[in-house]
Amino acid sequence: MTVVAAPGGVGRRAALVAVGMAVASMTSVQSGVSLSVPVMADYGVISTSGLRLCWASLVLLLIARPPLHRLTWVQWRAALLLGCAMVTMTLSFFMALNRLPQHLTVALEFCGPLSVAAFGVRGWRALAWPLLAAAGILLLVMGDAGPSGNIDLPGIGFALLAAVGWGVYIVMMKSVGQAFRGFQGIAVSSLVAAIISLPFSAAEVGSLAFPWQQLLWTAGLAVLSPLASYILEMLSLRRLPSPTFGVLMSMEPAIGACAGWLILGQWMTASQMLGTALVVTASIGVVRAAAR
Repeated sequence: MTVVAAPGGVGRRAALVAVGMAVASMTSVQSGVSLSVPVMADYGVISTSGLRLCWASLVLLLIARPPLHRLTWVQWRAALLLGCAMVTMTLSFFMALNRLPQHLTVALEFCGPLSVAAFGVRGWRALAWPLLAAAGILLLVMGDAGPSGNIDLPGIGFALLAAVGWGVYIVMMKSVGQAFRGFQGIAVSSLVAAIISLPFSAAEVGSLAFPWQQLLWTAGLAVLSPLASYILEMLSLRRLPSPTFGVLMSMEPAIGACAGWLILGQWMTASQMLGTALVVTASIGVVRAAAR
């Protein structure tokens, strides 16, 4: 893969640093996902994922300090839509992860950004990339089918709902970026997401008195994702062209598969490895086609 950089050693070094940041961001996200699995098993899926949103919101509000009392209706509308997308994406993803292996969950959720990118591509030849991704996902699904051939349809449904949330998240991030300054938009949107998710989290636990161990675990997980990943992505985007950044982020399904294997011991068959490679290849193809 060729990294686009300015001429000279300084430009190349800056580009390499940016590539490292993008890879670190994806590694942070997928490591946080893997480490969330045992915490969800001990304390619950909804409360664990919801508390992550709450901790992230608190930190972002302290950093950005958005003037909530001076926001316009246009700003609130954009933040509300993005916040709803964040809740849908996060809760649905972890509900799927509770039923499916990480490599399959990440691949299915990646249909969201893949679809957004595919809609921006013109020409009938562009249909080859979604079809290639579909073939890869089919290999992953069949590889994770039970001995009797049964497939966890609710888990797949949750993962696809997370994909819809991620797609809306990508679209709304542009609107929020235009309506707010700096990190204020993501901070307000995170506040909306935290407020929406908190009642569901409390309902799962039975009260707002969350176990202190769960609070500590979710605070640490929130640092890995979304806080560290968001900061690393923003810094990387300032140094790399968007198409190059998009190609790098297409590696996330493969990194998710590696994290699931190393941390959770979720092995993949040869056909599933091929399926992951097809999803990554399709993502890279769509990004490059959209950039032309």
